[in-house]
Amino acid sequence: MAQTITNLLDSVIGGIQVPSALANFSRDNISSHLILETIFVGVILFLLSLKSYKPPKRPLTHKEIDELCEEWVPEPLIPSITNQMLSEPPVLESAAAPHTTINGKQVVNFSTANYLGLVGNEQLHNSCISAMEKYGVGSCGPRGFYGTIDVHLDCEAKIANFLGTPDSILYSYGLSTMFSAIPCFCKKGDIIVVDEGVHWGIQNGLYLSRSTIVYFKHNDMQSLQSTLEKITAGNARAKKLRRYIVVEAVYQNSGKIAPLDEIIRLKEKYRFRILLDESNSFGVLGKSGRGLTEHCGVPVDKLDIITAAMGHALASEGGFCTGSSRVIDHQRLSSSGYVFSASLPPYLATAAITAIDILEENPNLITQLKRNISDLRKGLSNVPAFSIASHPESPIVFLELKKSTGSEESDLQMLEHIADRMLKEESIFVVASKRSKLDKCRLPVGIRFLVSAGHSESDLLKASESLKRVATSVLGDDQ
Repeated sequence: MAQTITNLLDSVIGGIQVPSALANFSRDNISSHLILETIFVGVILFLLSLKSYKPPKRPLTHKEIDELCEEWVPEPLIPSITNQMLSEPPVLESAAAPHTTINGKQVVNFSTANYLGLVGNEQLHNSCISAMEKYGVGSCGPRGFYGTIDVHLDCEAKIANFLGTPDSILYSYGLSTMFSAIPCFCKKGDIIVVDEGVHWGIQNGLYLSRSTIVYFKHNDMQSLQSTLEKITAGNARAKKLRRYIVVEAVYQNSGKIAPLDEIIRLKEKYRFRILLDESNSFGVLGKSGRGLTEHCGVPVDKLDIITAAMGHALASEGGFCTGSSRVIDHQRLSSSGYVFSASLPPYLATAAITAIDILEENPNLITQLKRNISDLRKGLSNVPAFSIASHPESPIVFLELKKSTGSEESDLQMLEHIADRMLKEESIFVVASKRSKLDKCRLPVGIRFLVSAGHSESDLLKASESLKRVATSVLGDDQ
C-alpha cells in the first residue's frame, strides 16, 4: 500500500515538471535560432562591405590596341545612300517667276509658291534696291541685341493692320516661325492635337515642344471631335493642362483647306486653343487675301496664334506670327528663333511691306489667281490615271494616282519619272511630293501644281495637255 502511494506521488510530480521542461527546451531552441540569425546577418554585412573584385590593371599593349581598332565597326553618321538621294534637283538659272530658265531652256514654272506672281515685280525690285542703299544687306544682330531696324517695326505694324490683329512679330526664316512659336507656348506635359497631314516644319516644332502629341485623321472633323472627346471626357487632370489644336489653312501635303468654322466650334466646346499656319493661304484666300479667317467668315480674334511664311504670296522671305499683344510679347522674350537669330534683312521686310501694298491696290490679283486655279483644274480633270485631291479654291492643285502600285516608294519613283519627262519633253516644271526621311507625314504621294496669278491661259492649257500625253505614255490608257 505504501509503495503504491509513493508511485502515485512520483507520477504527479513528474506531470507537474513536464511543462517546465518543455519551456526550458523552447527557450534553448529560440536562443540557438537567434544566435544563428545573428551570425548570418553578420556574414551578409561583411560580404556587402567588401569591395568587388577587380582584376589587376595593366596598360594594353600596342598589339592589343591595334587588334581592338581593327575589330571596331563604328555606327554610320548618316543612313545608307540610296539612288533617290543621289538624284539632283533641277537648278533655276533665272528668277523663280511663272516662266524661268533651266539648263538654258525656258520652262513654265508650276513648282514655286509664287501665288500672286510678284517674283520679278518691278515695284518690289525698286523698293528692295532703295532699302539696300539705305540699310545695307544684313542686320548683323538679333532683334534684342541692336538688330531691330525701323522697317522691322513698320512691317510688323503693316501685317497686324492688314489682318486686323493687335500686334505681330517677324522671324528671319519662314520655317523657323513654326519651329519657334510652338515650343514657345507648348511645354512638356501639355497636350497638342494635330492633323496627321501637317508639313515638316510643324512636325519639328511639335518635337521640340516635348508635349504630348495626339494626331487626328487628315482634315476629318469627326476624327477631331472624337479625339477631343477622348482627351477631356472624365479626365479632370486634362482640364488643368494647356491644350492646343494645330492645323494648316491650306495643307501643303494635300492642297486641302481646313474647315475653320467647324474647328472653332470644337475648340470652344472642348476649351482648346488654336494655332493656325497660314503660309499657303495668306494673300490667297478670302476676298482681299486676308486668309482662312476671311474665307470662312470667322473673326480673327477667335484664333489664338496665327503664323505664316512670307516666301510664298509676298515673294519675300522670313515669317511672322500675329495675335494678341500678350502672345507677341511672350515670343519676344521666349521664342528661340526670334531671340537668338539675326533679324530679317531690312530689304526683305521692305519687300513684304511693298507686296502687301500691291495686294491692297490690286485685288484683281486674287481674282486672276482663282480663275487660273479653276481653269487648271478643269484641264487636269480628264488626265488618265490621276484624280484631283485638293480643294477647288486651293492654289496647290494636288494630283493622286487612282491606282497605287502598293508601295509608296514605287509610286514616288513613277511620279518623279513623269515629272522629269514633263520637264525634258514638254518644258513644264512640276514636282512630285517628295518627303525627307524625317518627315512623318503618311498621306498619299502625288504631283503638285502651284498656281500663280502670273500664269497665262496658254500656260495652263499647255500644262494639262502635257500631263495627259506623258501620263498616257508612262501609265497607259487602262489606268
